[in-house]
Amino acid sequence: MKEKEIYDFLIEEFEAESSRLEKLDGYANMNFSFLALGEKYILKTYPFEEQLFQLLKAETEILVHLSGKANDSYPVAIPFKDGSLIQTKELDGNKTIFRVLSYLPGDFMGDAFPSQKLYGSLGKALAEMNLQLKKHTNLVIKGKQSPWDLQYFGLNKSLASLIPIPHDRKVVDYFFLQFEENIGSKLPNLRRQVIHGDANEWNILVEGDEVSAFIDFGDSCFSPLINEVAIALTYVIYDKENPLYWVSDFLKSYHQVFPLLVEELELLYYLIAARLCTSVCQSAKSKLANPENAYATVSEKSAWQTLHRWIRISPLHAEIKFKELLGFPISKSKDEEAALKDRHQFISPLLSVSYKKPLSLSGSAFQYMYDTHGNTILDAYNNIPHVGHCHPKVVQAGQRQMAKLNTNTRYLYDLLPRYAEKLLGKFPKHLNRVFFVNSGSAASDLAIRIAAAYSGNRNVMVMEHGYHGNTQISIDISDYKFSNKKGQGQASNILKSSIPDLYRGKYQNPETAGWSYAQEAIAQLKGFEKPIGAFVSEPIVGCGGQVPLAPGYLKALYPAIRAQGGICISDEVQTGFGRVGEYFWGYEAQEVIPDMVILGKPMGNGHPIGAVITTQEVAEAFEKGVEFFSSFGGNPVSCAIGISVLEVIEEEGLQQNALEVGEFYKKALNELKNDFSCIGDVRGSGLFLGVELVKPDSNDPDTALASLVKNELRNQNILISTDGPYDNVLKTKPPLCFSKSNADQVFDAITTILQKVEFHS
Repeated sequence: MKEKEIYDFLIEEFEAESSRLEKLDGYANMNFSFLALGEKYILKTYPFEEQLFQLLKAETEILVHLSGKANDSYPVAIPFKDGSLIQTKELDGNKTIFRVLSYLPGDFMGDAFPSQKLYGSLGKALAEMNLQLKKHTNLVIKGKQSPWDLQYFGLNKSLASLIPIPHDRKVVDYFFLQFEENIGSKLPNLRRQVIHGDANEWNILVEGDEVSAFIDFGDSCFSPLINEVAIALTYVIYDKENPLYWVSDFLKSYHQVFPLLVEELELLYYLIAARLCTSVCQSAKSKLANPENAYATVSEKSAWQTLHRWIRISPLHAEIKFKELLGFPISKSKDEEAALKDRHQFISPLLSVSYKKPLSLSGSAFQYMYDTHGNTILDAYNNIPHVGHCHPKVVQAGQRQMAKLNTNTRYLYDLLPRYAEKLLGKFPKHLNRVFFVNSGSAASDLAIRIAAAYSGNRNVMVMEHGYHGNTQISIDISDYKFSNKKGQGQASNILKSSIPDLYRGKYQNPETAGWSYAQEAIAQLKGFEKPIGAFVSEPIVGCGGQVPLAPGYLKALYPAIRAQGGICISDEVQTGFGRVGEYFWGYEAQEVIPDMVILGKPMGNGHPIGAVITTQEVAEAFEKGVEFFSSFGGNPVSCAIGISVLEVIEEEGLQQNALEVGEFYKKALNELKNDFSCIGDVRGSGLFLGVELVKPDSNDPDTALASLVKNELRNQNILISTDGPYDNVLKTKPPLCFSKSNADQVFDAITTILQKVEFHS
């Protein structure tokens, strides 16, 4: 379209005073400003489409309805010479739609200094407009479906795949999942009317701290009223460090003019998230179609910042905040003491809970958990949700497969060999057989049975303080269990080797300690009256206090086990799948390859799945015995989830994240060691770390201090735990999406706690 043709048109229709046209930014259409008879106007042009023409007519009717109430608050549709408010004309060979609107003075809210007074004015002005629009109806608007209308949020779902950064994309996918779970079925029951639909900071004009006008009604729609509030609030909280702080005056002012309902407020958190996700999805689409259109992506950076801040806010906390501001009653959740009492009516107290003040949870997202009081908890402890709590790709994989087929391995389905191939692809080629079960405990149990079938005996060498599960066989091989003061004691077929601990053990030279510890273990083997059928150990002994095996230990010991005809087993339930950072499997740090590997909980991100990986030779020995069958091991849902976990690790670079964040985290903890003499040792690798607390004068384990730090952190909504034979080791093994800022948060909190301890001691 040529600007001269447009000017000629304006001269003819409006006696435009100047041939100078000013082109304005636009999302999908060309806009201009011009002067006529001393007044400034806005010309909006659009390539002709019949559907668009009808929508623009409907939008113009909205402006006519509003202009009868307050001409200076909304654009006025200016008639052409024939009295029409919208026209079509052939320009440059193309049929084009023309509209002219009055120009409204003022500054964009996006350029204004944020203040509660300004946002209070916005709430009042928006509510007044919504009250006027409540009386307006239009069938074209009612039939409109737009991806920007939050009731049609799902129209954006396919666009999430265009977001190039996996770390960002997963957050959007998470909120799509949460919208479906928490919002979808409730929207049709909400009160609905015509709304502006896009009260963003560039569609609102201000004079000082007062909103003077709303412009651009192109996203007007017939939608739940609360969507209008959610959209406006989205832009209120943009770029704000504490988003919820800024909602107060807006909500109060809006509610005073046009009262909101409690059921609307209960959805507001997820609707705000939906608007943010819509923005970044549409931005991704626009960048792909037109990389030069800066207007389409002007708010993208702010949207991403806000979205990542929003997920750190508990949905319940936001709901409570909204209700408190407007004076609605708050339903108090059950306190932990009452919840524990209810639990013990049916569940044995033998099933213990963590922390002096137990944690009562309502939801989670990646490295965050939400309690029933509205607090957000930083999870620096739970390694079971390996790729993050409620990861949408994992959840959706399970949901889709559960809706399609879930059965046992007596039937043929592609997912079983597909997952097996993908999982075995992470191991050396000769580890080429997998037995699927439904837990790490079941895997440990099965591993010992397979080893016995291969070696011909049931004698097992185990690691001091080792833990391998809760079945009878796995308890038999777990020193952590059988040596407990309430335990069953060491069975006659079990040989226990000393933990090769570089900190508390008698060999502490990292260059030679592994070999020295291995020689002692080999001497034990020779002194044992029966040959050993298997040796099992974790590469980092978790229950021993996050103790990495001394370098070279397994390299020296494995040949001696094999010389007796035994099987070397690495328990990778906690250390596998990239957690240790530099290596995908913990055993790799020892420069060995085991004959068998035990896998468990993290492989399904919390879904009950486990596996034993071994060689064809070992598997064939087991196959000579009675049939092996597990009802749930390798079922289609488990396989779908397992595949998704491996894909997430790869797509999001989580092993590399474990390496980089783990090194950063460990360095910070070592800085604490330099500052506080109560820290005896910092150890581990990747995101599998331990901090041993001691009494400075004697270097004795300080169990009480470890308990205090753990529980004080819990009171500050940070989760770590304690372990080790004296329960004096702080252990942190968070989801692999844990960030450097998360590590800083833990570091700062521990620093403050230890400073207080020093001050009072």
